[in-house]
Amino acid sequence: MLVFGEPYQASDDITIVTVSRKGWDQRPERPIGIYTIRADGTTWTPAVDASRHALIGVCTGFAAAVIGSLAVLRRPPWPELTERVMAGARRR
Repeated sequence: MLVFGEPYQASDDITIVTVSRKGWDQRPERPIGIYTIRADGTTWTPAVDASRHALIGVCTGFAAAVIGSLAVLRRPPWPELTERVMAGARRR
């Protein structure tokens, strides 16, 4: 359920109304964004949770590092230098 805050008169021609979402089961309200009302029209500005974006970036980087490490451990990118392979290379 959306909860609209009290209108705030920022200047002579600008009014700001905050919008939040009511939480369930005693959770606090979360900000959703603000409406900016002017004489020439109304604009919506969403509230951005930067910490959530940062968490997604960190998790993506961690997953890429794990996948890359597993690929290198399974089959290293350097040539195989075992005794059997080196003996075969001498015969050629």
